[in-house]
Amino acid sequence: MSHTAHIPSHRKPRQSASKTALRAGVAGGVLSTIAVAGAAGPAQAEPVTQTIEMPTITAGLSTTVAASAQATQAVALDLETQAQEDAAAAKAAKTAKTAKAEAVRKAEAKKKAEAAAKAEAKAKAEAAERASRSSERTTLSASSGSSSSSSSSSSSATGSAASVIAFAQSQVGDAYVSGGTGPNSWDCSGLVQAAFGSVGIDLPRVSQDQSTSGTQVSLGNLQPGDILYWGGAGSAYHVGIYVGGGQFVGAQNSSTGVVQQSLDYDPPSGAVRVL
Repeated sequence: MSHTAHIPSHRKPRQSASKTALRAGVAGGVLSTIAVAGAAGPAQAEPVTQTIEMPTITAGLSTTVAASAQATQAVALDLETQAQEDAAAAKAAKTAKTAKAEAVRKAEAKKKAEAAAKAEAKAKAEAAERASRSSERTTLSASSGSSSSSSSSSSSATGSAASVIAFAQSQVGDAYVSGGTGPNSWDCSGLVQAAFGSVGIDLPRVSQDQSTSGTQVSLGNLQPGDILYWGGAGSAYHVGIYVGGGQFVGAQNSSTGVVQQSLDYDPPSGAVRVL
């Protein structure tokens, strides 16, 4: 036995022939490819002296972002402008509504004030008329109880006055008809006109005009044959004839017809003297 027989060998095992052939083929193929590429290239390659800066994608992106921001800002400005216009329109509408309500309120207040003023004026006029009639009634009562000429009976009337009174008294009992002028039906002014017409005196047809056809006389100084009127002079609504003794003859209404009554029955407002 050799003295080295117990020492193991450190040599790598031999590779097989097939693996060696494969490696050689691969290396040859690579070297051939390199050789072909070198042959196909230019004979003389120029050295690179500058570099080309490739465009960056961030430039286009920043432009897009800026445009988007600008559009957003424009939309926001439009929305703000629209909001301001809407607020202004709402404020104007509210102001107009308030002004209209105030105008209506003032008109109603004015209307109420005018109505109140008219009512007050009417009440005062009615009170004054009542007071006037009360005073006239007192005067007439005193006059009818005195021995003055105003309290004389119809028998004391003479001349035309007596004829006027006689005509009026002869119609007592006739009917009252609005617009009547006789011979058997009368209205107040139709009877007065006919009575004075019997002595040749032509009076106006209606009571308003008859109340201003002579000289105004006080109710405390009446004489037989004076024309009595109710209402204002020039606006009288009724007339009659004073016959003396505190009485008058008149076509009163459709219920009574032509009657002779005391002045206390319906005190007149005034009198005119034609005779």
